[in-house]
Amino acid sequence: MTQIVLASTSPWRQTLLEKLGIPFITAAPKVDETPNPGEEARQLVMRLAQAKAQALSGEYANNLIIGCDQVCVLAGKIAGKPHSEENAVQQLLLARNSVVTFYTGLALYNSMSGHLQVICEPFDVHFRRLSEQEIRNYVRKEQPLQCAGSFKSEGLGITLFERLSGKDPNSLVGLPLISLCDMLRNEGVNPLLR
Repeated sequence: MTQIVLASTSPWRQTLLEKLGIPFITAAPKVDETPNPGEEARQLVMRLAQAKAQALSGEYANNLIIGCDQVCVLAGKIAGKPHSEENAVQQLLLARNSVVTFYTGLALYNSMSGHLQVICEPFDVHFRRLSEQEIRNYVRKEQPLQCAGSFKSEGLGITLFERLSGKDPNSLVGLPLISLCDMLRNEGVNPLLR
């Protein structure tokens, strides 16, 4: 049986992958995530997802390796993790009453055959009108300092939104499961037939 490797130590991605009920292991890929000059969000996340999956191919030579990367595009620019409460507040002030797009890159690499599948899945978050006090209270309560976009949709962050739109709500958390299932089936792994 082919081993599945999640090239991520993200607890959120691990929790999402557990939904499929298939055994997997995790490993940390060593990949420089610095954007290339002029690199667009879609290109960046696809390149990094592929790099993360392939970075583990030497260590996991006969496996299916899942690589992921995600960025948030806010006011036309890639927004990173805020790392501080004030940066999180500033990101959310910019996001309020607008649409923020998340781009999630997903790669599945068969390290035995060399077959690679890579996609970019966008997901739009429509923020409602928010007061500065609401934003400051949210940041203080949830501390989304390590989250691109400065919120956790799986927590209190849902209160910030007017609506969400995209193919798969799991992609907002960092792992588009619908597309991953398609990729796994292409490799002969069907979560419903295991």
